[in-house]
Amino acid sequence: MLVPYESLAQLSSETFDNLIKEYLISQVEDGSFSGDGEHSMERAIIQCKAALKQGVLVVEYSEKEESIGIRRKEDIVVQDWQQD
Repeated sequence: MLVPYESLAQLSSETFDNLIKEYLISQVEDGSFSGDGEHSMERAIIQCKAALKQGVLVVEYSEKEESIGIRRKEDIVVQDWQQD
């Protein structure tokens, strides 16, 4: 299930930022993001929020796994298509 951006905007800023930081850390592990210092993390959080607002990134909640995470929108579409 995709979580609408409007619902995300209602989260506390700390909770929203922690969700984004978790996503960014996963991007460091796969080489998509280079977290060089505190200022780059702050910039990356701002960029992620903008991407979420624009729909480039989405938040997906899995009831089955009881997990939540940020994904690229095209990854969700591909995943849904492969399940058909």
